[in-house]
Amino acid sequence: MLQENINSSDPDETFAIGERLAGELRGGDVVLMRGGLGAGKTLLTKGIVHALGYDVDEVTSPSFSLVNLYKTAEHNIYHIDLWRISEGSDAAFAVGLDEILEDQQAIVIIEWAERLGGKNLNARVFDIVIEGDGDDPRKISITRPEQMTAKLV
Repeated sequence: MLQENINSSDPDETFAIGERLAGELRGGDVVLMRGGLGAGKTLLTKGIVHALGYDVDEVTSPSFSLVNLYKTAEHNIYHIDLWRISEGSDAAFAVGLDEILEDQQAIVIIEWAERLGGKNLNARVFDIVIEGDGDDPRKISITRPEQMTAKLV
């Protein structure tokens, strides 16, 4: 796996990192995000979804609905938030993840991915950890599949 660490000094920069990451994604990919409340997971997601051709003003955190679907000309983008799923439950089952992953044109973005436990995903996986909260700068660590060589900065 290839890991890159990026420092983001403000929300606009976090959004732009998401936009650049979108250029690496293709149907069948999964983006796993970890970070505390307010770390910027949804903001990074907005950057990704915007760059993939969806209206950023329509992108919201699916904390209560669990899954939001954003349809673009090329992809079905599933934005999943596992924050409300209790530890130890079958989070993948709760959101229908196996069925979602059957869609080869889907790009799946999962916030609070640690709640998946050790679920094996049969996909190219981008693993993102965001550290920091409030007005503090963010440290964003992106681990890409081995075949990836691009850097975002």
